[in-house]
Amino acid sequence: MLTALIVFLILVVIYLYMIMPGKIAAEKKKPYSGGAKFAHRGLYTADQTVPENSIPAFDAAARAGCGIELDIQLTADGQIVVFHDDNLKRMCGIDKNVVELTLDELQALRLAGTEEKIPLFSDVLATVKGRVPLIVELKNTRHGAQLCQKALELLRKYRGEFCIESFNPYIVRWFRFYAPDIYRGQLVSTFGKMKKELGGITAFVLSNVLLNTAARPQFIAYDKAGRSLSVRLSHLMGADKIVWTMQGTDDTAAMIRKNDAVIFEHWTPDDREQ
Repeated sequence: MLTALIVFLILVVIYLYMIMPGKIAAEKKKPYSGGAKFAHRGLYTADQTVPENSIPAFDAAARAGCGIELDIQLTADGQIVVFHDDNLKRMCGIDKNVVELTLDELQALRLAGTEEKIPLFSDVLATVKGRVPLIVELKNTRHGAQLCQKALELLRKYRGEFCIESFNPYIVRWFRFYAPDIYRGQLVSTFGKMKKELGGITAFVLSNVLLNTAARPQFIAYDKAGRSLSVRLSHLMGADKIVWTMQGTDDTAAMIRKNDAVIFEHWTPDDREQ
C-alpha cells in the first residue's frame, strides 16, 4: 500500500510539472490583464463587408481602442502574410493553400468578394503603429522555425506592445528559448474539437497542455466551450487566462471579470459592459 501511494504521488508530481506554466515580469503582461479586450482578426463585420484579417479591420480596431488578435503564416516565397485558414477557399474562393502560392499570387486574390487583399504582416504592423496591443498567432506549419525567425525579426523592430501564441507547443517553445522576454501563450481547444482534426492521442496531449513542459507558456488562451482539468490547474498555478472567442450573445461582463483578457468578435465592447 505504501509503495502504491509513493508511486501515485510521484506520478502526480510529474503530471503537475508537465502542465506547469512559465513566469514573466508583471509589466510584460499588463496590456493583457484586467479584462483587456481584443478584436478577433480585427474589427471585422459578420457579413465580411469589412473582411477579417484585413487592413480596414485592423485600422477600425485600433481607432476603437481595442487590442487586436491576428494570424500569420508563410507564403511559398517565404513572406509573412496575415490570414487565418490554411486553405483559401472560404475567404478567396480558390482551393489552394496559402503556402502553395507566392506573395504576388496571393495579392492578386480578394478577400470575401471585396477589394481588400491579403495583407503582409509588415503592412499590418505599419497600420497599427503601436496604437493598441497585439496578440499574434503563429499558425501551425511545417516551416515553423522559419516563420518564428522571420516574425521575430519584424517584431523586434516594431514599436508597440505584442505577445505571441500558437496551437503548436513547439512554436511556443521556440520563443521560450530564442526570445524569452516575449510574453507567450498556448492556444488550446476542447478534446472533442481537437480530436476531429488531429486524432485522439494528439488531441489528448494538446487539450491537456501536457507539452507545457517544453513551451512553459505564460498564458493559456482557451476555447470558451470549456477547459480541461489540466488547463484549469495550469491557470491555478499562475498561467494567465485569455478566452476566445466571445460573441455579443455571451455573458461578456462575467467573462471579462473571470479572465485576464477576452478575444471577441461581432460586437463593440465598452466600459458599460464591465
